[in-house]
Amino acid sequence: MPSSKGYASNDKQSPLAPFTFSRREPGPTEVAIETLFCGVCHSDLHMARNEWGQSIYPMVPGHEIVGRVTVVGSDVTKFKAGDIAAIGVIVDSCRHCAPCGRGEEHYCAEGATLTYAATDRVDGTITMGGYSNNYVVDERFAHTVPANLDLAGVAPLLCAGITTYSPLRHWKVGPGMKVGIVGLGGLGHMALKFAHSFGAHVVQFTTSVKKIEDATRLGADEVVVSTDAAAMQAHASSFDFILDAVSAPHALEPYLALLKQDATMTLVGLPEIPPSINVFSLITKRISVAGSMIGGMPETQEMLDYCGKHNITADVEVIPMQKINEAFVRMLKQDVKYRFVIDMKTLG
Repeated sequence: MPSSKGYASNDKQSPLAPFTFSRREPGPTEVAIETLFCGVCHSDLHMARNEWGQSIYPMVPGHEIVGRVTVVGSDVTKFKAGDIAAIGVIVDSCRHCAPCGRGEEHYCAEGATLTYAATDRVDGTITMGGYSNNYVVDERFAHTVPANLDLAGVAPLLCAGITTYSPLRHWKVGPGMKVGIVGLGGLGHMALKFAHSFGAHVVQFTTSVKKIEDATRLGADEVVVSTDAAAMQAHASSFDFILDAVSAPHALEPYLALLKQDATMTLVGLPEIPPSINVFSLITKRISVAGSMIGGMPETQEMLDYCGKHNITADVEVIPMQKINEAFVRMLKQDVKYRFVIDMKTLG
């Protein structure tokens, strides 16, 4: 395969900059894709700045990838050259443990291989992500894309979409349930769209009065400004399920007070500072605090097919590759509605 090019972070302080590297030729069950769009996830920022202490440099971020298949291996059955394919947060797993056998490769007992900053199981190199002109992946870890969907809007579905779809399905969100969504960002706006589509009564929590109109447009039945103590108290002990999609440090106690007995609050955001919980908040109503991480390959395809059927995509702002550092700064200021997506043809 020709030399690959993208944008990389060389250390936790430096801005992303042009970077050239090599990818392997596709194996028998692998496909090569030309990257068309790549979403910008808050995790990319955490990783670029080593805020979780697990970064490997140089690093090409990006795990919300949509592209066109250019090469197929001899044993590939799912794709042909010219097809549109999508790649998400993981690109390999052990494939033989119990979670992998259930199609929950993201919970692989031996550890799933991440799209970037991980050791490739095939050749031992460090994986480089979607802020680049191409990618090589096994067909098991690539997904077909419904033809009716806007490709730029599809890219964030590979992380923000499946990260919120999966817990809403796991906790069986649907008609007759009162569901809260905490945060209206990249993850939160997808959670709101899905919960509304599933038929729940959805309450959007936000710290910004400016987001009330948008939340209503995206499907919220009610919007609560979480800094308004009286508005929060009015919903005490009334929720069947709350999905917390906030990536910044914040208090959980105000939301735990809103859960019914035996209800669950699930966290999908990844603040760099771990939250604390007063155990009394849990035992007095036997409530649960849970976590959820993306989804397996079958569920990710299910999510994409559902989005095709119901015409659901992310609300995006498309940017050229050269504005990625500016996008990181704006993302920290919550100055995006609601996901940046890089148009990779601007890479040149």
